[in-house]
Amino acid sequence: MSHQDEPCVLRREVVQAGIFAGLGAALPACAAVREPTSSSGLKLITKAIPSTGERLPVIGIGASQFGESDPNVDRDILKRMHELGGTLIDTAGRYRGSEDSIGNALQQLGLRSKVFISTKFNAEGVLDQGVPTDTQFWRDDANGLASFERSLQRLQTDKIDLLMSHWIGSVEPLMPVMLDLKKAGRVRYIGITNFLPELQPRVAEYMRKYPLDFVQVGYRLNERSAEKEVLPLAMERKIAVMVSVPFGGNRDLLFRQIGGRQLPSWAAEFDATTWGQFFLKYVVSHPAVTCAIPGTNDLKHLEDNQAACFGRLPDASMRSRIEDFWAEKS
Repeated sequence: MSHQDEPCVLRREVVQAGIFAGLGAALPACAAVREPTSSSGLKLITKAIPSTGERLPVIGIGASQFGESDPNVDRDILKRMHELGGTLIDTAGRYRGSEDSIGNALQQLGLRSKVFISTKFNAEGVLDQGVPTDTQFWRDDANGLASFERSLQRLQTDKIDLLMSHWIGSVEPLMPVMLDLKKAGRVRYIGITNFLPELQPRVAEYMRKYPLDFVQVGYRLNERSAEKEVLPLAMERKIAVMVSVPFGGNRDLLFRQIGGRQLPSWAAEFDATTWGQFFLKYVVSHPAVTCAIPGTNDLKHLEDNQAACFGRLPDASMRSRIEDFWAEKS
């Protein structure tokens, strides 16, 4: 889901020296009265949530690593994200201290009303395929409605912007809860999550069966199976797509595969100055994709990721060029 953390050393090796060139060291804070622009005039890229038309910046942050170290670091990252026009924060009840850290940081910064919080909860006893049952990271003694109430307390809020079932096995038991919470106005949007390609047929089944606002799926340049059914169906059903693991998760496959190769000069045609921006702009340029949530608790990585939220995106022709380039180089 949002557990898409990339090893810091590896990421630093491939982020080029011009990480923030063209975006500038300081951007105007995100505000309703004006759209943030970069120091060179690049505009913030937003996309509409299909069910309402509300717009989100195409790059958010996956916060699965929040709460693991100095809380001041998490606070500084969220502050910087806001300064750079970002609004979307994705977390989950099972991400250790993530919700607590986010809630405390937003309270200190006074930013709760300026961000879009997405969190996830689980049905009792559900640990989906691909997650070892003895992994402490995923253990939790709260589930369902109890987990939701606890998320409100941790996040220090009375409403969640987006609530999703965590893993496919939780969809059926939690859907009535999510529908009731949305009807009561305690959540604004509902959705489901999955990061395993082999479970995408079940994702599609639920997309057809339930009135979803969002679906969170894994999608990246070297794993595009979501294009077969999930992404076209999202466009047909007017469901927003939030992309998790856009760099390949813990394996960090894209950065490993690209190694020390030079960024192609034609990446400038869609305002990408680093490999991270190259990978992210490709993902969010798909017409079905609403946003991506690269996970990090590193300030420089956050800045690099947010830079992908400005300027131009690849068009259909450029997307094909990127895919051909990747097929040749990887």
